[in-house]
Amino acid sequence: MKRTHLKVALAVFILSGTTATAQEFDLTFQSVDPAGNPNFAIQKEWTERVHKMSGGRIAIELLPVGSVVEYNETQEAVGSGILDGHITDVSYFSGKDPAFGLIANPIGAWASPDEMFRFINYGGGYELMNELEGPYGLRFVGATTTGLEGFVSDRPLDGVADLKGLKVRAPEGLIQEVFAAAGAVPVNLPYSEVYTSLDKGVIDAADSTVFSTNHQQGLHKVAVHPVYPGFHSMPLVEVAMNLEKWNSMPEDLQEIMTVSVRDFAQDAVARLSINDLKAVAEAKADPSITVHNWSAEERAKFRTIAMDQWSKVAASSENAQKVYALLTEYLKSQGLLN
Repeated sequence: MKRTHLKVALAVFILSGTTATAQEFDLTFQSVDPAGNPNFAIQKEWTERVHKMSGGRIAIELLPVGSVVEYNETQEAVGSGILDGHITDVSYFSGKDPAFGLIANPIGAWASPDEMFRFINYGGGYELMNELEGPYGLRFVGATTTGLEGFVSDRPLDGVADLKGLKVRAPEGLIQEVFAAAGAVPVNLPYSEVYTSLDKGVIDAADSTVFSTNHQQGLHKVAVHPVYPGFHSMPLVEVAMNLEKWNSMPEDLQEIMTVSVRDFAQDAVARLSINDLKAVAEAKADPSITVHNWSAEERAKFRTIAMDQWSKVAASSENAQKVYALLTEYLKSQGLLN
């Protein structure tokens, strides 16, 4: 009997031990996107893959924008441990250091997502992001992006001259400064308020997100002159975690998180691009919508204005100068700066 009891006790101990360690990290992340948005759906699928890849040892609850804190407050919330992580546009933290705006969206620098990913993963961007975010208590896990964003407008836009006086929604930091330098009037609004603001005439146009998401959200009903492909913006959307929580993870789980974000980035870009092409075809078939495609000359004009702002932002902080030096050195090495 004693031996039988010992076997039962041992079996219970083993099973209870397995249960206790099966899910080692319950993490709460907040997204920059609302529930129902295609970006949010792709992010949710990423959390499910992480759960499977880790054998159930990592479980991530992904909350939509504004669930715990406002969209531009997640850096502080993650650093303090209110949230374990976030998925967001780094531009929103430009108010703390202009360096975040410059590395998040160096307007005109990238012609494709792969160019940005190579800079982050192999050109020193990964290390620099962690240098920038470490003092705030964050660990930069990796970069994704929506791809080149569309641009929505309620008036025709065929070049830089048409931006003069345009009230355009744009995130704070470098993006706003570039639009201001081009003659527009930047307005700081969250994505959730873009439709209503366009409909009520609070803004004339918006640096928003990719064409297909804008189309799905009905923005082209109130802004019937979209620009595609985008001429202006491709944001660095980061996956970042609380630094202490990251450091508490064993190396194998850290590696799973890192590799999974690289896969997530490629997945997001590919699927949003497919959606974009379908949405553009649908928009072009609608007689009430006119899709505008800027010429190479007009795109070059805008890039020249943007590059002038890079150097001005670089002078505003020591970290911004570090970003500028690394970015321009990398672009030159790849023949991308002219």
